[in-house]
Parts: sequence; structure tokens; C-alpha cells
Amino acid sequence: MKNTLMLALLTLLCSPALAFAIDLFKDEHGKRNWQHLANTTGSILLILLTIVSVYLFIARRRLAQTNRELTNIRNELEVRVQERTATLDQSNQLLIKSNQLLEKEISQHVITTEQLRSSESYIKDILTSMPLMLVGLDKNGCVTQWNKQVEEVSGITAEDALGKTLWEAYPQMTVHPEHVQQAIEHNRTIHLKQSLRSLYHYDIIIYPLQAEAGVVILVDDVTKQISAENLLIHNDKLSFMSELASTMAHDINLPLQALMMDLKRFQRIISNRNVSETQQDANSDQTQKLDTIINDMSDKTEQVSTIISNLLVFARSRKGTKQMADIVEVMENTITLANEVISVSDGLPFNQIRLERNFEKNLPLVPCYVTELQQVFLSLFRHASRALAQKEKEPGFEPLIKIILSESYDNLWIKIQHNGLGLTSEEQMNLFEPVFTGKSAAQDFDAGQRLSFSHYIVTEQHEGYMTVTSDVVLGSTIHIQLPIRH
Repeated sequence: MKNTLMLALLTLLCSPALAFAIDLFKDEHGKRNWQHLANTTGSILLILLTIVSVYLFIARRRLAQTNRELTNIRNELEVRVQERTATLDQSNQLLIKSNQLLEKEISQHVITTEQLRSSESYIKDILTSMPLMLVGLDKNGCVTQWNKQVEEVSGITAEDALGKTLWEAYPQMTVHPEHVQQAIEHNRTIHLKQSLRSLYHYDIIIYPLQAEAGVVILVDDVTKQISAENLLIHNDKLSFMSELASTMAHDINLPLQALMMDLKRFQRIISNRNVSETQQDANSDQTQKLDTIINDMSDKTEQVSTIISNLLVFARSRKGTKQMADIVEVMENTITLANEVISVSDGLPFNQIRLERNFEKNLPLVPCYVTELQQVFLSLFRHASRALAQKEKEPGFEPLIKIILSESYDNLWIKIQHNGLGLTSEEQMNLFEPVFTGKSAAQDFDAGQRLSFSHYIVTEQHEGYMTVTSDVVLGSTIHIQLPIRH
């Protein structure tokens, strides 16, 4: 509208339009009619004023409407600002509350963390200070716990043991990997007993962990308890055994020596007899048979004499001189001897048992009594053969004896392990005890079930240690420790 009015005003004021308007107000004589011009001009101005007034009125109304809209907009903005402000205030309040709750939660977490640290330290202190030996293993057999009692017994620090497998950290450990795997796979607790008469007795418990795959081995030293219970009985048994062995040896040795002398005299008489050729030819077969019988009797009496000598040695302390021997050679000679002399009544000779040798290289010489050690190894092989024979008829069973020779901490470790029928807890406790029985000969009591004489040779004559670990299903292991140096 404003642009239209300005355009009309400019058109009227331009020179051609103005000249035309001036010429329009002249009369017939060429004179201007000022009255008419004034009226026309006034009318035009009145019209223009009216138009301007209308325009101003419209503009005012638009301005008022715009002001109202602006007022509404401002009010809306104020409302929105108030709402936003209220929202921000509420958010700030919530944020403040959240911060307060967060601070409280952080404080609670700090308290909880301190409590957890305190509990962890307390539990660790319990595990470290407890009088029982505790070893934790993961599913791979690596050590996760190694308390102070184990350090003292094994001489291996926790720093050296953690992260390694139990058998790398402590090769002399009597617990086998099969025991650990059985506890994990069957999720059951396994009880073992380790007995070393006159030194220590251990109750070993292997129990699986429920939260993660692994086991805990708990070893309880019950030496004092067992020693207190068996001290008097043990001393009486040994005293009676020594007296019995000495009496039997002296009582049997005198007539046996006389018998040997008579046999030798009889042999000399037969060999020096002076008879005719005819009589010699006629009786040659009979004489040959007689010589064979006499030689066999002589050999048997020599064996009996050797047994009696061993009984006398058992009845007194050994005072001979030890000799340095290669334990591998001694073991191989004993294996050869066992193949010839060991046979089991139910048909499982020693030469039908698979042997697995695990001999450490460059083993040092050991001061020992070779004959006595061979007797010990032979007794252990005979004991293992009997246990293997009791499982021979099980389907898929393969009799196996593992022989392990190794050096550790200035000691030679000998392990003879079999997968036959293991020992019960009572049998383990009595394995190294002398045999006392009231059974008659007709009941055929098997004295080979005990290893008291072998234990005596190892502990008394060689100043070593001998112990057993066994499981009725998995089999048994005899552990022998011999000092390498005096």
C-alpha cells in the first residue's frame, strides 16, 4: 500500500503530468481558473489524506495485532523459560540428589573394599598360619595356593611354586595327577594316607572346588597321634621280633651246620670209594642219581643258611661298610632276578608285567648295601605282582609297574608304582609293621603282604625313608629316599 501511494504521488509530481494538470484548469480564454484548481487540489489532498488515514488506521491495527502476537510470543517464551527453568531446577535437584547418592555409594564402596581387603587379608592369614599343609591347584594342576606350612615342610617358597604344576614345583609329592583328575571329573573327595613309620603319618584330603575347576589338597600331620597310639605296641613288637629272630637263628643254625658237615662227609666217601669196575658199571646210574640228590640238598641247605644269616642281621644293627653303587645297575640286576624267581600262584609271573622305566640321567653313586637293596626291590616287585594278579581278570586291564629314579636335595628318590589292587587305609597303616598271626600253616597266611623287613633295611641300615601312598582303584606307590652322601 505504501509503495502504491508513493508511486501515485511521484506520477502526479512529474513534469508531464503536472503540465497536463495545469493546462486542464485554463478557461477558453487561456487564463487559469484558480478557483477550480484550488478545489481540485483540495479534493485531491483530501482524498490523499483519507487514503493516508486509512493506511495509518490499517497499519495501526496491524501494529496492534503484531504487538499482541509479540506479547503472546513473549508470554509463551516466558512460560517456556519458566518451564525450562523449573525443569532445570528439577534436574539440578535430581543431579544433586544423584551426586549425593553417588557420593554415599562411593563411600559405601570404599568401606566395602576395605572390608574385602581386610577379609582377604584375614583369610590369607588363616591359610598361611594354619598348622595344616594346604595346596590349591587349578584344573591344569598349577599351584594357586601354597601356605607357610608347605613352605616349611618342602623347603620351597610360595613365589617359586605359584604358577608351576605341583609336580614341577615339588617332584617328591606323593599325590599323583590321576588323583587330582579323578577328584575333578567325579566331583568327589579323595582320602589318602601317607605313612612313614618312625618319621611321620599324613592324612591327605583332595576335594574339588565348586566355584571353579580345581582342587584343594589338605595334608594333616597326624604323626603325634599315631605315634602316641602305637609307641608301646611298636616297641614291644620290635623287641619280640628281634628276640624271636635271634632265637630261631641260633636254634636252627646248629643242627643245620651239622647236617651240612654230614652231607659233605657223605659226598667225600662216595667220591673216594674203592670198588671194582663191575660194581661201578652196575651202580653208575644209581650213583649219578644219588650225587644229584646230594648236590641239591647241599644247595638247599646253603639257601637256608643264607636266610638264617639275614634273620641274624635283622635281629641286630648292621655294622658293615657300605659301598658306592650305581642304583640303575642294581635295579636292572634285580629286574633280571625277578624275571627268574617271581611267580604268582594265580598265574601272573613277573615277566608278563609291562615295566615302564623313568631313570634320570647321570645319577650319582649311592652308598649302600647292594645285596640288601636288591632284596628290598625284589620284595617290592613281589608285593606289586600280587596286587596286579588280583586285577588280572578285569576286562581291558594291562598290568603295569612304573620305576622312577631321580635325584633331589642330596637324596636319591626311588618310586615303584603299580596299577593293581590298592591298599585300604588299615593295610597302609600296617604295611611296615612286623607280622604277628595266630593262623595255622593250613590257613596259608601270606607274610608277603607286609614289608617290615624292607622297611628295616631302608630306614635302619641305609638311614633313609620309606613310605606308601595308595588308592584301592588306582593302585599303590612305594616311595624310598636314600641319602646320596653320608
